[in-house]
Amino acid sequence: MEKTIIIGAGLSGLTAAITLARGGRHCLLVSLQASERAQSVLAEGGINAALDVMGEGDSPQYHFEDTMKGGVYLADENAVRRLTKGAPEVVRWLAGLGVPFNMAEGHLVQRNFGGQKKKRTAYAKSSTGKMIMSALIDEARKYEASGLIERFPHHEFIEAVIEDGVCKGAVVRDCYTDKSAVMRGKVIMCCGGMAGLFPNMTTGTTQNSGYAAAKLFEQGVIFGNTEMLQYHPTTIGIPDKRCLVTEAARGEGGRLYIERNGEKWYFMEEKYPELKNLMPRDVVSREMYFVRRREDCGDTVYLDMTGLSAEIWQKRLPDLRAEIIHYLAIDPAEKPVPVHEGIHYFMGGIYTDINHRTNISGLYAAGECTCQYHGANRLGGNSMLGAVFGGKTAAEDILARGENGNSGETEFSGECHADEPSEAVRKELGEILYSGLGIVRSEAGIDSAIARLDALEKREGIYPRTRLGRSMLMSAKARKESRGAHYREDHPDKDESLRAPTLSWCEDGEVRVRI
Repeated sequence: MEKTIIIGAGLSGLTAAITLARGGRHCLLVSLQASERAQSVLAEGGINAALDVMGEGDSPQYHFEDTMKGGVYLADENAVRRLTKGAPEVVRWLAGLGVPFNMAEGHLVQRNFGGQKKKRTAYAKSSTGKMIMSALIDEARKYEASGLIERFPHHEFIEAVIEDGVCKGAVVRDCYTDKSAVMRGKVIMCCGGMAGLFPNMTTGTTQNSGYAAAKLFEQGVIFGNTEMLQYHPTTIGIPDKRCLVTEAARGEGGRLYIERNGEKWYFMEEKYPELKNLMPRDVVSREMYFVRRREDCGDTVYLDMTGLSAEIWQKRLPDLRAEIIHYLAIDPAEKPVPVHEGIHYFMGGIYTDINHRTNISGLYAAGECTCQYHGANRLGGNSMLGAVFGGKTAAEDILARGENGNSGETEFSGECHADEPSEAVRKELGEILYSGLGIVRSEAGIDSAIARLDALEKREGIYPRTRLGRSMLMSAKARKESRGAHYREDHPDKDESLRAPTLSWCEDGEVRVRI
């Protein structure tokens, strides 16, 4: 029987495995950690779907329009339309699996999220990711018991097996025994975003090194829009990373302000009277960046949640309150919280078609590691939707294509390790990338970062992650406009001739980029 190898056991990986198992396909679920420790567990705010249960006349068409507008029309329209049309079915399926979404009067409750005019974000208090993951883990266990899903936790992806332009499997390493194995079959990459290229600077799990994506880039997989990094406006600093203060806090009434001439200035409400504090994340982060640099303003932006009711804290945001008290010793119900922008999500990634196929036959990608639904900026609530829907779509395409003759056998071999530099080099690379890929960018700043990367590679050698990092800087330099999360102070306006994805790939050891 042919097997499918899934790299990653978060939302997209679990959904792909369940979908394949339901279709009778045997799959191998490979992950560095158990599903309970996946990045998806950290997702807080909710998942979007135009269920129209809030009496606002919502529809998949409105969801489509908001998603395209939020991404500044850089995403694939056909893919986004398919996503938003399928979103209600996804949420109903998850509810059927037992996800404890907040309910009222017999129907799901939905709330406002940034960049959207309708209440369409379904949620389970402030632990939506954890609740969805729990339901998917439980569902997957049914198929593990029957043998259709075979788990390989504590296994590291080393490289794809590509023969004559076709992906025939993956090489993985058992982190306990240090032994490697070649798993044969089609591969779905669900390995998460590129947070590992920015050590200690993102809200992502510290376990995601970014190596899997970087190795695929080196192996010739085409990436798209790698310059598009989302800075979430409300994060706090904790050991080794940034901690997200969910957008749901602003959806429930939290307000951003800075002190101007000694008085509170609710700058988002003044400048954007319609959506106020719920403008798209790129807009909010950029406004925070600029107000902190005004001569008449202080250097700290605060999130004021003191006006939220006791019921909201108890029923909708209990985990958030506990988290802030734990890390900052501040009760957000009583005192405003100092917040800062932090790298949160990567809209760019592996470039796929509408069925999540890459340019390498037999290789698929889903979840945050892909460049598919979000364009130049992701709307809150669309990440979990894109992960679940993407995993389902990739698996369905594999089922529709049937067997291809691969044996599915696993071949065991000796020791094999990821091609990674030292921790010091990884940290230095992260600082270089951060210097050129900030909230506000310029050609001079990007060129300076590229020169520093040249020197680093000359001194320490070239690695998959330095190549992928170079693609990010080169893509940012090539996009001579401002669009979504990519803001160029030397090109502050949009250029509609550049309304196309930035494609990057590695060819003969050299990084290539074109729009």
